[in-house]
Amino acid sequence: MYSIDRKSNAILKIQEKSFSELGFREKEHLQEWISKNPECLGEDLLVIQKEFNGFNDTYERLDLLALDKQGNLVIIENKLDDSGRDVTWQAQKYASYCSTLKKDQIRKIYQELLDKEGSGENAEDNLLEFFGASDLAEISINSGQAQRIILIAANFRKEVTSTVLWLLNYKLRIQCFKVTPFENNGSLLLNIEQIIPMKDSEEYVISMADKAQEDISTQEELKSRHFFRIEFWKTFLKIMNIQSSLYQNVNASKDYWISGRTGISSINFNSSVSNYYARAEVYMQRSVRDENKFVFDELFREKEEIEREFGEPLVWERLETKKACRIKYELSGVDFYDRDDWNRMVEFLVDGMVRMERAFKDPLAKVRLKLKNMDS
Repeated sequence: MYSIDRKSNAILKIQEKSFSELGFREKEHLQEWISKNPECLGEDLLVIQKEFNGFNDTYERLDLLALDKQGNLVIIENKLDDSGRDVTWQAQKYASYCSTLKKDQIRKIYQELLDKEGSGENAEDNLLEFFGASDLAEISINSGQAQRIILIAANFRKEVTSTVLWLLNYKLRIQCFKVTPFENNGSLLLNIEQIIPMKDSEEYVISMADKAQEDISTQEELKSRHFFRIEFWKTFLKIMNIQSSLYQNVNASKDYWISGRTGISSINFNSSVSNYYARAEVYMQRSVRDENKFVFDELFREKEEIEREFGEPLVWERLETKKACRIKYELSGVDFYDRDDWNRMVEFLVDGMVRMERAFKDPLAKVRLKLKNMDS
């Protein structure tokens, strides 16, 4: 790795270091870095446990246990300056141990981590947010033999890389990341590079190797849920489009929500349903957390006027531990999967969303102008 010196128009070599000479340890440092920033591995991962030892008849511990966006368990093994000879065998054992974990067990394992860290967060709520779902029943987690392995080390022995390449041919989802610390004028840097499979060819390798069977019963249940949702949204849109143009260009969806534009990117008028509520909301989900909080705070300044125009109080959720924010009007005690509740839910959503669109029109226009001025 080199730094660029503009004045001399030259590149200067940055000194490569080892973790041991810098005094870094595997558990206290490397493991914590990855746990706090799993996106450094190139994808959205949710770490659900550290030093996991919930295996029957063994005292072994795996470093980090995570979930990916497809609901696969990801076994992450960290080594410092050397991978050792047996890391592939070790990780495969852990993957086999974890292959029997059921959805509720995984939720409990994650809750134990949250409780241990004193976050005060709820595992089920975090899982629903991570997967973008309304209830756990519709999420497929750890289905079939789709467990993945990620190995992390500063240097990988030849016997390890050779074994990993061989295992890839047998459709085992396994990746190797090389981590290298550098020192530059007193500053410490860390380079994280995926070396197997090479990043540029990863999609091709996975598409060729990954043929894990999907859980048939879960898929059938999802098909049923999707059918219900499409039918419900058709019913809703037929009535809603008479009252408002908000969803004129929106089609019935298999998702549990549909979105209408507010005039601000990634700030939407959402109508959503589940097996226990119907909800009309302004949902703030811009990519930058602080922008969502800014929009929420600006609207909250006009809370009294907004609620006066709306006709009744709204629920204001800044969601301090989350990236998003929401302002909602909710009907509880209904079951989306009970068609007898559909009329009440549709009537509630149409009325709520029409009033919400009217109440937020001017305040959102003011926020849009402020955001534009901030960008310019």
